[in-house]
Amino acid sequence: MVEFFQGAYLNRREFLKITFIGGMVFSSGLIRPIAAEIKKEGKVMPYAAKDYSKLIGMEGFSETLLKNHFTLYQGYVTNTNKVLDALEQMLKDGKTSVPEFAELKRRLGWEFNGMRLHEYYFENLGGKGGIDKGGKLAKKLSEGLGSYEAWEKDFKATGAMRGIGWTALYQDNTSGRLINFWINEHDVAHPAGCSLILIMDVFEHAFMLDYGLKRADYIEAFFKNIDWKAAEARLK
Repeated sequence: MVEFFQGAYLNRREFLKITFIGGMVFSSGLIRPIAAEIKKEGKVMPYAAKDYSKLIGMEGFSETLLKNHFTLYQGYVTNTNKVLDALEQMLKDGKTSVPEFAELKRRLGWEFNGMRLHEYYFENLGGKGGIDKGGKLAKKLSEGLGSYEAWEKDFKATGAMRGIGWTALYQDNTSGRLINFWINEHDVAHPAGCSLILIMDVFEHAFMLDYGLKRADYIEAFFKNIDWKAAEARLK
C-alpha cells in the first residue's frame, strides 16, 4: 500500500517510520518555520521553488496535471529546506548520534533529488519541433546506438517498463558516452561520474490524470514537447 506524504510516494513502512521520526523532530522544536526564516549575511539561503507556469498550455499536458505536478515539486523544495534546517540544528546541539539524525540524513537524498530531478524535468520541456539532426546532441546520440532513431526507441522502451521512477539520459564524464538509465527511486541508481542530459518522469502523477494507464501516449506527448536546446546545453 502507498501513502502520499508531503510530495513523495512511500510504502506504509516508510510512511510510518518517517511520520514517527518527523513527529519526534517537530515536537523537539528542531525544525524552524522555513517561510518565516531570514538568513543573515554570509549564510546559505533556503532553496526556493522555481516558477514553471510557462509550461501551461503545452500540447498533451492538461493545466490540472501540470499544476498538480508543480505542487508536488514545491513539496520537495519545502521538505529539503526542513530536513537541512533540522540537521543543522541537531549538529549545533550535539545530537548527531541519535537515530533521528541518521534517518533524516538518509531522507535528505530523497527530498533533495525529488526537488532537483523535477527541475531538470520541467526545464527540458516546453520545446517545439524535433531534435536538430545536425546538432551536437543528435550526433552524440547516434554514436552510441548507431542512429538517433535507435536511441529514441531505447529511451521510450525504458520509460515503458513496468514500475514507477524516471527514465534518464546520462553522459559518462570519463568517456563522453551517452547511456539511457532507469532510475527506480529519486536517490537510487544514479550513475556515478555522469551528467544528466534528459529526464522523463514516469511516476503516476506525471501522466495518469491525463492518460490513465496509457503510458505510451504520455511518452509520445513528452517527446513532442522536449526542449532539445536545453538538453543539448547540458552536454559536456
